Amino acid sequence: MEHVDGSSYRFSVAPMMDYTDRHFRVSMRQITKRSLLYTEMVVAQALHHARKLPEASQPGGRLERLIGFDPSEHPLALQVGGDDPVLLAEAAALAADWGYDEVNLNVGCPSEKVQKGRFGACLMAEPDQVARCIAAMAAASALPVTVKHRIGIDERDSYGELLQFVDTVAAAGASRFSVHARKAWLEGLDPKQNRTIPPLRYELVHQLKIDRPDLRIEINGGLQTLAACQEQLTLVDGAMVGRAVYDHPLRWAGVDRDIFGDSQAAPIKASTVVRGLIPYAEGWLQRGNRLWSIARHLVHVVEGVNGARAWRHQLGVAAGQKDAGTEVLDQAARALEERGY
Repeated sequence: MEHVDGSSYRFSVAPMMDYTDRHFRVSMRQITKRSLLYTEMVVAQALHHARKLPEASQPGGRLERLIGFDPSEHPLALQVGGDDPVLLAEAAALAADWGYDEVNLNVGCPSEKVQKGRFGACLMAEPDQVARCIAAMAAASALPVTVKHRIGIDERDSYGELLQFVDTVAAAGASRFSVHARKAWLEGLDPKQNRTIPPLRYELVHQLKIDRPDLRIEINGGLQTLAACQEQLTLVDGAMVGRAVYDHPLRWAGVDRDIFGDSQAAPIKASTVVRGLIPYAEGWLQRGNRLWSIARHLVHVVEGVNGARAWRHQLGVAAGQKDAGTEVLDQAARALEERGY
């Protein structure tokens, strides 16, 4: 398939474990058609084992559960975790075979579990190893290979060390650097604390773009509004937002118009999102799955709606039933439409 030029990705929704699954991504496609979306991080070793299983890639098979997606999710990046160039090359080849638009290496997650696997943010201490991984991934497929990382870890947080990391990895073939503008403390802080306690240092990311103007630099961390992203886009190539998108989805309804310049982008309401999910939900249910896995992501889409609490309760009860069908979404959308939302 033809892949979208990565230079067009001015806005992306960050990969988030337990949040950015296929259902959330399809719901976001009701809000923005242009933004780059990411999978949750998938461990390269898990992909290696999954592809060996009988019928692994069939609907409901292990591999399909790990990396399957709906065509409406494009443009879509597969984020992988690992430190083994061979396994990561295999993951990159799988990403290409499955039709992803990009493959991204996680060098930013600070969780203890990830550190025990010797990947994630701790790899910032090993730029040469990251470079070997990126080179192997780039050789394994024609997809763009990108990196998501921190500005530093622990006491290794100088601008010089950040620049050395980026230069080393860029030389290996990384096509974009998504930089979380906080360092990570590998001991003493959990992942949630690492998203808030280390101070934001946007100036380091801005300086990185000044010093390496030919590299594509995307900034991540603490961006709460579309206006804040637009301000950053005067200084860097892209803006990545995570929790603020999940918690306030309709806050980003203007992304396609205001960041991507799509004057034809239709107005988005809460009911637009819910009703837009019905065709996708039909296919999901036909494969023997349950509605709740989709409906659970709609909790925040009614932010600011009068009667939101009652609407959420009604949706939760109805969608939680074992035999819940798409009529639940139709009724939920109608309830919003009747109130003009």
